[in-house]
Amino acid sequence: MRAKAANWLGERIDLSAMRELIEHKTVPVHSATRWYYFGGITLFLFAIQVITGILLMLYYRPTVSEAFESVRFIMTRAEFGWLIRSIHSWSANLLIFVAFVHMFSVVFTHAYRPPRELTWLTGIVLLGLMLFFGFSGYLLPWNQISYFATKVGTDVAASAPLIGPAIARFLRGGEDVGAPTLTRFFAFHVIILPFAAMALIALHILLVQQNGMSTPPWLTASSVRQMRFFPNFFLRELMVWYCALAILGALAAIFPWELGEKADSFASAPAGIRPEWYFLAQFYTLKLIPSHVWIFEGEILGILGFGLLAAFWVVLPFWGVDRAGAARARLVTGVGLLLASYLATFTVLGYVK
Repeated sequence: MRAKAANWLGERIDLSAMRELIEHKTVPVHSATRWYYFGGITLFLFAIQVITGILLMLYYRPTVSEAFESVRFIMTRAEFGWLIRSIHSWSANLLIFVAFVHMFSVVFTHAYRPPRELTWLTGIVLLGLMLFFGFSGYLLPWNQISYFATKVGTDVAASAPLIGPAIARFLRGGEDVGAPTLTRFFAFHVIILPFAAMALIALHILLVQQNGMSTPPWLTASSVRQMRFFPNFFLRELMVWYCALAILGALAAIFPWELGEKADSFASAPAGIRPEWYFLAQFYTLKLIPSHVWIFEGEILGILGFGLLAAFWVVLPFWGVDRAGAARARLVTGVGLLLASYLATFTVLGYVK
């Protein structure tokens, strides 16, 4: 019966490419092989986001009058609703954290080298989409913290030179955070960003498959032992996913995501309002910059600095490799360590100060 079913399906769908992948794809085995798992964990957490997000959409209502109450209904009356929302929120944070780890693992193993420039660029765009996912989803419960955090975030966007006010109006749907903002953020979060992310993920995976798994430059590719992707590496990846699911389930059950109070635009902002952890380093940096530096506004200088740093990081494959094609390992590793240390240190400082 199984053979007949396989033959019937094979006559109607060309599965030769899939069979070729299963039979011939390999993974290099060396001291840095463990870092390969983080790309798979990122994909796994994104899948959890999609599944739990669809379940939440069955009850969520994206209007100012009903958003908070619909989330409260999910948490208090829908069966296991509190758990689904908690998993969705925790997996969003874990997804962004793992995506950052994946990015830095690519940097430290120099996996951005030719011909993998497009793989790096699609990965950076995906990381940006994940951050926008977090920013847009944060407002949807329409509670006090998310409302004022969104005001702070859009105010920072409005401070950008030239196009800042236009960006802020586009995000808010007007001059201030309100009902149009919630509608737009919902559309971003459940329609625009998911379709863009899935298209980019497909392209990213295709590029990884086309170029193969990168071998660090300090190893000779011909001397590195290869492991079959299926079933050897795939089963190991499944075990890693199982561990990630266990961590996610423990966090969601032991530390359920709180709802807070309903947003009130006439209330005072809560004391110590701050953005989510993945924006804390930038937020704290802007707090440290004086209001004026010579004739320039400090906030504008900070935003310009972040923009230049982001552009510098995006084009890493083009400055991280010299004309002879050899990776400038020490320079790139040093810059990566500095950036990782900055993000970790200023994120912690943003929490405690």
